[in-house]
Amino acid sequence: MAGGWARDGAVSEQIEATISDELQRMKARKTLVGESLTHCAECEEEIPQKRREAIPGVKLCIECQEERDGAFKARGGINRRGSKDSQLK
Repeated sequence: MAGGWARDGAVSEQIEATISDELQRMKARKTLVGESLTHCAECEEEIPQKRREAIPGVKLCIECQEERDGAFKARGGINRRGSKDSQLK
């Protein structure tokens, strides 16, 4: 149900592309590289052995990671649609 100059199925392709981009971003965020630290990089508390084994490359203790995850991070979205409503957000 694409309108204007768009071909049929263009809206579905845009939705699929948006979902794919977000999944790739989430996977990249969870991928840690390197050896885990024994102590937190921010508060210097010891990181439990089970956490280091579960998440290779971990640098933060649970408390510091929760604080970082809870902090709001504005990031630019991609306006694939170009509609007036999506530009107003």
